[in-house]
Amino acid sequence: PIDLLGYDFDVLEDKDYNTPPEDGVYVKGLFLDGARWDRKTNLMGESYPKMLTDAMPVIWLKPCKRDEIPFRQTYNIPVYKTSDRRGTLSTTGHSTNFVVAMKLPTDKPEEHWIQRGVALLCQLDD
Repeated sequence: PIDLLGYDFDVLEDKDYNTPPEDGVYVKGLFLDGARWDRKTNLMGESYPKMLTDAMPVIWLKPCKRDEIPFRQTYNIPVYKTSDRRGTLSTTGHSTNFVVAMKLPTDKPEEHWIQRGVALLCQLDD
């Protein structure tokens, strides 16, 4: 049944991927707003001074059974179309700006990133 399915999220190396994955999809072109992606530790990290956003490496969305998703410390990060982080409510009750929530690995509690308003963006303002 469909309600037993979910997604696992893997942040891949910073390189081009010319062939699609066997299962799932590669997502390229997202921007981390309010934090950065630490390419050495493969974890979320604090932003560098005067750097508001960081281009994310490719993220692999892997469909799998919910009970097969490995447990690890993650931040359930919202993905927005724009930096407005608001939109009108559609007839389904969802914001027109919200896309999906992804799970990114971190070594800090989720509240740490929530207080900073960290999100992924599909496009930047400039």
